Amino acid sequence: TEIYTLSLHDALPISCYNEESTIGELLSAIYAQTYPLEKIEVVIADGMSTDLTRERINDFKEHHPELETRVVENTKRTIPAALNQAIDESRGEVITRMDAHAIPAIDYIEKSVAALEAGMGSNVGGVIDIRPGKDNWIATSISIAAAHPLGVGDARYRTATRAMEADTVAFGTYYRSLVEKIGKYDETLLVNEDYEFNTRIRKSGGRIWVDPAIRCVYYSRADLRSLARQYFRYGFWKFLMLVRYPKTLRWRQALPPLFVAGVLMLLLLSIFWKFAGIFLVVTLLLYLLILTGGSLAIASRKKDLLLAAGVPVAIMTIHFAWGSGFLWSLIKKAFSGNKHGN
Repeated sequence: TEIYTLSLHDALPISCYNEESTIGELLSAIYAQTYPLEKIEVVIADGMSTDLTRERINDFKEHHPELETRVVENTKRTIPAALNQAIDESRGEVITRMDAHAIPAIDYIEKSVAALEAGMGSNVGGVIDIRPGKDNWIATSISIAAAHPLGVGDARYRTATRAMEADTVAFGTYYRSLVEKIGKYDETLLVNEDYEFNTRIRKSGGRIWVDPAIRCVYYSRADLRSLARQYFRYGFWKFLMLVRYPKTLRWRQALPPLFVAGVLMLLLLSIFWKFAGIFLVVTLLLYLLILTGGSLAIASRKKDLLLAAGVPVAIMTIHFAWGSGFLWSLIKKAFSGNKHGN
């Protein structure tokens, strides 16, 4: 017996900027949902895209008028501002936060709303399946690293194999009344807005629920440079979030900045102390050995030896970029007080 009616109006706020390569696939995936089409409302907050994103959206709207799809201008050009604007422009009783890089499974909305109505959580999400941003070995390595325990630790929205409580979810579904209760996304945080939002949910007595039966494909960065930029920003803004909520710190978040700080300290000490240099080399070799060991099974299973080199490099990029961003944010905070640049 169904415990839900599929009668709730669901609004999908989407932050978007220069997403010509994925926006069409996203909209097609939404159009194909098992949830009633007339109950879905898509609001895309576009950050003044300069590519063919708008053309792709307009073309989709022309050929699929049954799906209510609207575009609003995100003049602030930040993700939290886009989400807030899209939520304000929508009417749905339920909100499913989506991303232009994500492609929901055909039953994503149905299962998310079902779990929400069943009272499983205040914010319900699923597990993301990470796919390469391009069809080459380094992009494939990055997609594997972004889902590997050595790369992302125990983030449950990437690793959960059973339904459970979590700290956060990537693309959650929640009632509009929740936003009215705890407030919208924090626009002073250019990154980590989801984690901060979910932290406020938990502090208000709510529960975050992740269910691996709810699936979504996410396209990872296609090259190491963009991966490094992405995780540097993650680390930079994570520190600012932790200044507000220090009790939310998890071991997986503490290790990269500690490791980077340790490497830098040993590098500096090695100028004056030979043993520090030796210890640094041994530490880095052991670190590389662990990463390579964790990648060999994947390379063997996929029958691609290049992954044995690519995955460790991608994980190293994640660790050093995230840790460096975190430390840089800490240093800027220490020297500038409450004033903090982007």
